[in-house]
Amino acid sequence: MAAEQNFSNHARIDPPIHYFVFPVLMLNLIFSIYVTIRHWPEHPHLNPWWIIVSAALLVLALKCRINDLKLQDRIIRLEERLRLASLLPAPELAHASELTTKQLVALRFASDAEVSALVHQTLTQNLEPKAIKQAITQWRGDYHRV
Repeated sequence: MAAEQNFSNHARIDPPIHYFVFPVLMLNLIFSIYVTIRHWPEHPHLNPWWIIVSAALLVLALKCRINDLKLQDRIIRLEERLRLASLLPAPELAHASELTTKQLVALRFASDAEVSALVHQTLTQNLEPKAIKQAITQWRGDYHRV
């Protein structure tokens, strides 16, 4: 199992994507631009097409990653709203819909014991996600993120 999560180590890097796919696609785009400039007279129609395809592949990879993260945030938002519905007192629950998705995503790391106080603090002080995470004393790790 991975090391216990806390504020300083909760960010996730996906090595195949971050260290292989993105760099290779960036290098492919750079190389296609270089070859086009260098060999323009020999292939005036093929090389620009290579740039377009290289850019499309890079955009595709980025959009796939962004869409994965958006879907994950929507699922976390649903999970946290269900969790808050069972943990918050009625007066706090009435205002829970005022929490933004980013705030709910940050609150997922709070333990059940401290989530009520953190929700109150977030609503009254309009805390940013980073401040919410820093305020957590009993970290609840999320080891299944995309």
